[in-house]
Amino acid sequence: MPELNIEQIQKMIYHRPPFLLVDRILDYKPGVWGIGRKNVTMNEPFFVGHFPGRPIMPGVLLIEASAQVAAVVLATRISDVRGEPTQTMGYFASVKQFKFKHPVTPGDQLRIDTRFTSQRRNIYTLDATVDIVDRGLAAKGELMFALLDQDPIKLELE
Repeated sequence: MPELNIEQIQKMIYHRPPFLLVDRILDYKPGVWGIGRKNVTMNEPFFVGHFPGRPIMPGVLLIEASAQVAAVVLATRISDVRGEPTQTMGYFASVKQFKFKHPVTPGDQLRIDTRFTSQRRNIYTLDATVDIVDRGLAAKGELMFALLDQDPIKLELE
């Protein structure tokens, strides 16, 4: 599949800057897997306090970036990429076995790979791997989401 740019990603998930933590979807198979990119810069708002003089991307934000790539995979599972945003919202149900192997610092480029593994009713499970390009594994684990219907939210590009 072709890449998805930031505007296309914002049509599929509800996150917006400064909490949108995916810059591009490099490749994907609808509903099955997706590979995202995050360019980590010193301008990230979390570096102000984590940690002054030794900036490290918080592990919980690595999980969140993985969840956002997973949300794109799930969105392509339940709706057409070119269609209107889905009226279904994904909520974390569980984060399991997330291991952190290497700190992420300004200047790193992340490759975030999420893969659908199972579905039980409205609960979806995906495996996630976060690699630092040219340096190796930063984190990996399992994400579970509950997909729930909700009132439509109109998303508009600004």
